[in-house]
Amino acid sequence: MTQQFNKVALVTGAAGGIGAAISERLARDGFTVIVNYAGKDEPAEALVRRIEAAGGSALAHKADIADAEAVRQMFDAAETAFGGVDVLVNNAGVMALAPIADSDDALFERQISVNLKGVFNTLREAARRLRDGGRIINLSSSVVALLQPTYGVYAATKAAVEAMTSVLAKELRGRGVTVNSVAPGPTATKLFLEGKPQAVIDHLAKLAPLERLGQPDDIAGAVAFLAGPDGAWINGQTLRANGGII
Repeated sequence: MTQQFNKVALVTGAAGGIGAAISERLARDGFTVIVNYAGKDEPAEALVRRIEAAGGSALAHKADIADAEAVRQMFDAAETAFGGVDVLVNNAGVMALAPIADSDDALFERQISVNLKGVFNTLREAARRLRDGGRIINLSSSVVALLQPTYGVYAATKAAVEAMTSVLAKELRGRGVTVNSVAPGPTATKLFLEGKPQAVIDHLAKLAPLERLGQPDDIAGAVAFLAGPDGAWINGQTLRANGGII
């Protein structure tokens, strides 16, 4: 595997689930990883310890990506510590499901704040400050194509992320920066499994022709491809990592 020594990857929402898997994979590939999180300190600090124990380099940084000033300060800290950022992985997100008729303002505003405004904040900062030749990888969702009932607000935020992905890829012309998104299908994370009856989980696991749920490492592998040398000619695209559900 070609190593990416001295390159820095910032992963948002990285303390658990898919974000943690992405962080560990990029660290194995030689990136110094900035583990962004917004909740409790211990999961992020434990992830940093795991990465370092495996021979990698990582630093935890607490910041709510919905706060534009916090995002600016996070990039400032990365530049102070490492000289800059080469890869941004926009993984942080929240999900709350309800029919549109039953979706209250709080459900709408929270998802817009994190999933859309938060991604906008990090994209804006990266567009200004990412080192030339860098990579931006946004996490979308295959619900943008599946469009199931109760996913209206969540799917809308992720559709917006895919639109910004394609637009920013064109706006960064001339800098050698690629901008892509990865759209997971049902993936066995705490966020996905929590509150679902086993019968529902089993049904979702059978939807893909490969007849299983995705694993966080499956998504991390797709992100690592786009962040690494083999993904250099992929730009402005959405990679649907869902086992063939759609």
